[in-house]
Amino acid sequence: MRQRSLIVGGIIVIVVAVLWYLFRPELLFINKTVSEEFPGAKVASTSPQPVAFSVGRFYSLAHETKGTATIHQLPNGKRVLRLTEFETSNGPDVRVYLVAAADAKDNETVKKAGFIDLGAMKGNKGDQNYEVAADIDLNKYRSVSIWCRRFGVNFGAAPLALERG
Repeated sequence: MRQRSLIVGGIIVIVVAVLWYLFRPELLFINKTVSEEFPGAKVASTSPQPVAFSVGRFYSLAHETKGTATIHQLPNGKRVLRLTEFETSNGPDVRVYLVAAADAKDNETVKKAGFIDLGAMKGNKGDQNYEVAADIDLNKYRSVSIWCRRFGVNFGAAPLALERG
């Protein structure tokens, strides 16, 4: 009887450890705040300035998400996606995607339309930058998704509209 209890106890410990690793529930209560400077912030006023190419506001899907997503063309030719006043839930393996759709309004749209992974979310709060490769067609990739890769869930999205000006 004692041996059986030890085996059952060991199995329970292993199952709990595996579930903890997979779901990472502590991340729901831990915020990671970042405050990256804008790449063109230290440019002299007489130098060419970064240009906002497209902009959109985040809205919530699986988790409350808010802030602004803006793709900027920098004077050196590079492009950057900047998230400002950004806030969402933390979680395991959360990524920033550019989605080939006008609006990444649900999980299926992200999966079916196709996406480009810009990298791991740097923090669930604060201003942050993600490089956008020059060969990405921004007329095709018109939405940003905050995507939990582990569970295939869209935390929130920002449809991007071309800036006029």
